[in-house]
Amino acid sequence: MPRVADLAELVRAPAALSVPGDVVAGAAAAGALGPGTPVLATASVLLYWAGMAANDWADRRLDAVERPERPIPSGRVHPGLAVGLAAGLTVAGVGLAALGGGRRATAVAVPLAAAVWAYDLAAKNTAAGPAVMATCRGLDVLLGAAGGRPARALPAALTVAAHTWTVTALSRREVTGADRALPRRTLAGTALVAASAALPSRRGGPTVAGRVAAALPGVLAGWYAVRYGTAQARVAADPSAGRVRAAVGAGITGLPALQGALTARAGAGLLGLAVAAAAPLGRRLARKVSPT
Repeated sequence: MPRVADLAELVRAPAALSVPGDVVAGAAAAGALGPGTPVLATASVLLYWAGMAANDWADRRLDAVERPERPIPSGRVHPGLAVGLAAGLTVAGVGLAALGGGRRATAVAVPLAAAVWAYDLAAKNTAAGPAVMATCRGLDVLLGAAGGRPARALPAALTVAAHTWTVTALSRREVTGADRALPRRTLAGTALVAASAALPSRRGGPTVAGRVAAALPGVLAGWYAVRYGTAQARVAADPSAGRVRAAVGAGITGLPALQGALTARAGAGLLGLAVAAAAPLGRRLARKVSPT
């Protein structure tokens, strides 16, 4: 039997800190924050872990050449266990989404799960890969919005999807390194994403508290942009594989700051700060278990 540490490495456990914020941002934007939100966030984490396990199972032969230290090619986790774990987590995630959000949440969770598996099994190494992964994250935001007015969450979903596109595009060059044009394109995308998330909160006003609330999305979006943007600028200067991996890690662990900005923009400032607090925690944990 594999150790817990091996399974945590298989599913990139710390990277799951970047997931609940999708659901929270979607729920805040749609006016759907409630008792079901933590349940949906947990369902989202299970689906994310399922995708990570399925990814390593699908890549087991390639990893044997490029990343032999990964849990499956190193022999620490059997391929059958990995795919079984991925399937079980998928079923559990969809089931928990149904429990937390009923039919409307299930109607989002099922295509979300399908998109996760489609990426791992078919789309990842094609030109459609970044778009499919971006779709996964966009649907994750809409999962949180299922109990409210999902149309109001579309801007947040598109913002998170755009960020995900940049991370996925970079991740395809983690082993080989990139040319300088790729990080320049993703950096431009990050600037647009940050500008979108920095729009003032709906609850801003003339009082001191109102001004703070209005400014909070910009502060959190700026934090996101500096952290992730700096890592991409380093890739543009030196597009080696190590720099690319560092930028991908920064994109994953920095996502809660973006989600926090979107949550605060929807009027839930304190909750947005709580979501953003996962960013430094994720960076600490990433030193022990790689998020990529």
